[in-house]
Amino acid sequence: MAILRTNGGIAFDQANNMVENAIGTISYPLGIATNFKINGKNYLIPMVTEEPSVIAAASKGAKIARKHGGFTMDSDESYSIGQIQVVDVDVESAISKVSRSTDEIITLANSKSKTLSKMGKGAKEVTCKEINSELGKMLVVEMLIDVGDAMGANVTNTMCEGVAPLIEKITGGKVILRILSNYSTKRLVRGKAIFDKHELGGEDLVDNIIWAYEFAANDPYRAVTHNKGVMNGIIAVANSTGQDTRAIEAAAHAFASRNGKYTSLTRWKKDENGNLLGEIEVPMSVGIVGGIINIHPMIKTCMKILGIKSARELACVIAAVGLAQNFSAIKALASEGIQKGHMRLHAKNIAISAGIPQDKMDFVISRMVQEGNVSVTRAKEILELP
Repeated sequence: MAILRTNGGIAFDQANNMVENAIGTISYPLGIATNFKINGKNYLIPMVTEEPSVIAAASKGAKIARKHGGFTMDSDESYSIGQIQVVDVDVESAISKVSRSTDEIITLANSKSKTLSKMGKGAKEVTCKEINSELGKMLVVEMLIDVGDAMGANVTNTMCEGVAPLIEKITGGKVILRILSNYSTKRLVRGKAIFDKHELGGEDLVDNIIWAYEFAANDPYRAVTHNKGVMNGIIAVANSTGQDTRAIEAAAHAFASRNGKYTSLTRWKKDENGNLLGEIEVPMSVGIVGGIINIHPMIKTCMKILGIKSARELACVIAAVGLAQNFSAIKALASEGIQKGHMRLHAKNIAISAGIPQDKMDFVISRMVQEGNVSVTRAKEILELP
């Protein structure tokens, strides 16, 4: 509780040790999404976002999903992909040589992490692929690494750098890059939830939502905005738990384009009873140990509130919030429109910006929303009304 009462839970000295040229810190709102039931377990989910209505929308979606048991989620093992780029090489013969040396490469890689080795995790598989470029052919050696409950970037990079000299020796080529891939296709999370047609107001709205989904599924211009709504939920939870949000975003959007066209990260259809069935599948490289998670007091507090026990569980929670967020957004769009609920929350921010006193706040907000004129100028004008 003491940490929650601070302005973000991090002092300048801590910030100064984390980044270069630090001059201060900046805080974002931390809220709690309620009503979530995921794989039979109830959660209170911390979300960090500056956007009004996101936390409320996720909570509302979760409440409707509870009627049919909440969210059923599943995640892959925590496999990271490391890549070693080899040039100036006869790719075909090099692939054969690497294949014969797989055990040696894996043994060397695992010697770089005693922790993972003790846990029975670490490098598990070595594969090769050929890439054609304007400069010529190159070989890419890929290692599949079980990173356990860590996000795994550092250990993956360490292993890639550790085996690079051996791969040069085996192939006779020159290694350029040796680094993880953030396109975590071996670390997918997927799940679904049923949203009751009566809670939605009837099958007409169910049909409208499915039409809205089909729009996103078949038009990249709509799909980008549709997926932004999914990521509103995903990134807010990732922020609160100290994840690499840039990696999560990049992987998600690459995955949305995996079939050559950018499309929806979610799928919506009717079940056999006419209820709305929502599904999500997305790469999710997250961790519950290491990095900022171990040192930032607010993030440690959020993890305690969340009460998760593994990276795979965290992945399930984050994806479920993304699905709930997407549901609430397309429900609003397919019915009264997005602005009705959003504008009152936006109006509050505007009223605060205009310096409206607390005792006049509700009056000014209600008047602006009723008029459909939400601006600092109008807020000040309403304040002066007799």
